Amino acid sequence: MVPCVVAGVDGSEQSLAAAELAAREALRRELPLRLVHVWDWHPRRQDGAIATAAQRHLARRALRQVEERVRAACPDVRVQDEQVDGPVVPALVKAAERAELLVLGSRGLSGFTGFLVGSVALGVVAEATRPVVLVRADEVAADEHLPAADGTASTRTGYRDVVLAVDVADACDEVIEFAFEAARVRHARLRAVYAWHPPVPLGLGPGEIGLVDDPRQAEERLGFLKAVLRVWRDKYPDVDVLETVAEDKASTVLVRAATGAGLLVVGHRLAERPVGPRTGPVTHAAIHHVGCPVAVVPHT
Repeated sequence: MVPCVVAGVDGSEQSLAAAELAAREALRRELPLRLVHVWDWHPRRQDGAIATAAQRHLARRALRQVEERVRAACPDVRVQDEQVDGPVVPALVKAAERAELLVLGSRGLSGFTGFLVGSVALGVVAEATRPVVLVRADEVAADEHLPAADGTASTRTGYRDVVLAVDVADACDEVIEFAFEAARVRHARLRAVYAWHPPVPLGLGPGEIGLVDDPRQAEERLGFLKAVLRVWRDKYPDVDVLETVAEDKASTVLVRAATGAGLLVVGHRLAERPVGPRTGPVTHAAIHHVGCPVAVVPHT
C-alpha cells in the first residue's frame, strides 16, 4: 500500500483543523492525504437499513465538507476519503497502521492549559503503533510559522522550531528520527531538550556527596545529549540542531520548551500494563498542557 498521511474527521471544528494540518504535512512529505470518518454502528441501537443509510449519508456529508475545506487550503494535495465502521478507537488505530502518521483534533483551551483531550484521542494515542499528531481546534497554517517582522501572523516566514523530548538513558531511534524528519521537511530548527534531576544527598555513598552541587553536571549531561544525537546529525546534515538541558521535572521543562514552537515530539512506550494501554506521565502532561501540535511517537 502507498504510504499516506491520515486524518480522522467527524465534521467538528477540531477535526477540520486536523485535516488541514494533515494536508500540509502530506504536501511537505509528498504523500497523499486520506480522510477517514468512523461511524460507530451498534446493531441493537439501530433501526435496520434505514438508520444505516442515514448514518452513511451523514458520514459522506462530513467527508465532503472536510474535503472541500482541505482543497481550498491546499489545492495541490492528493485527497482520498474512506468511511469505516466503528468502534472508533480500534478503527482509527487500524487506519494508522497503514499511514506515515495519523492526525487527530482536540479542543484547545486558552492560556497555558493546552488541550482538552477527548477519550477517543487518548485511546488512539495509547494504542497506536504509528505516530499520532494532536491538533487544537483553532490551529491555523500561520501558527506553524514565525511571525512577520511587524509581529503579524504569516505563512511566508520560516517555520517555528520542532522540539524533541530526549531521555538520554532511554533514547529511542523512532522518536528521534521522526523529529529530525519533521524538522527537515519544514526546513526548521530542531531543539532537542533533556530534563534531569540532580542526585540528592540521601542514599549517596561515601565520597559521592560532592556530586550534589557539582556545577559540571549540566555540562556533562549536555555532552551525553550531543553524543546521542551525533549519528542523527550526520544522517540529517541540513537540519540545524540546538541541544539544551534543564534541571527540572520533565513535564515542566517540555511545557516551557514548547512555548512558541511549531511542533513538540514525545515518545510513548508500547508496553502491556495490568490496567491496559495508557500514556506515561510525561506524554500525558505534554498532550494536556502544550499549546502547539504534539506528535506522540510509539516505540518498544
